[in-house]
Amino acid sequence: MPSNGQPIRIYLVSGHDILLWGLQQLVSTPDSGMQVAGTTTSCTNLATFVAAASPDVILLDLDLLDAQAGDIALLAKSSTAKILVLTRNDDQALADKAVLDGARGVLKRSATPANFIEAIVKVNAGQIWLDRAATGRIMVELSRRHNGHVEEKKPSRLATLTDREKSIVSSILENSGDPAKTLAGKLHISESTLRNHLTSIYSKLDISNRFELISFAHKNDVHRTVFSATG
Repeated sequence: MPSNGQPIRIYLVSGHDILLWGLQQLVSTPDSGMQVAGTTTSCTNLATFVAAASPDVILLDLDLLDAQAGDIALLAKSSTAKILVLTRNDDQALADKAVLDGARGVLKRSATPANFIEAIVKVNAGQIWLDRAATGRIMVELSRRHNGHVEEKKPSRLATLTDREKSIVSSILENSGDPAKTLAGKLHISESTLRNHLTSIYSKLDISNRFELISFAHKNDVHRTVFSATG
């Protein structure tokens, strides 16, 4: 449950009635700290429905055919809700595209109920929910896109980081697939302290999450500049 004591509001999107029903039962469990903000079986007018429901997290099943047509990119731009997508094991390319379009995580349908709850809580808190392999693939794609066209560089923002913040950025770039708990352990700090540092880093660099940090790194050669500044 969020620090404000209010339940996490979840909007459920799936074309499979049984899956949708099961997700509703899971989210509605009394001790889950969550509540269903709305449901739909189609991506048609999804942005409008989501805006009316004002959820914290959108749980979107990628089996919906319309999900391939830019729905996630539209949702990411039009809503403050975090997007967590559901996928089957063979949906790898579509899942990667969803993250590149703005989703905050990918959750397999085969995940346990505990994993579902944990993923929703983490994504709602601003974290990314991806395994190491997916993180690696997306980093490669971000690099490919960067190398394919010229984008504005903003290296001056790096100068606003403290030495400690630069070392944290370096550690994130070296261990991009690690969850926050593991990363905090490697840095010998608590998760809470890491979150505080990341809030400051994201604010100074004018970004909002780990993938935007990776993209910023590619655009500004941060692998060289930050490592040399801290090492």
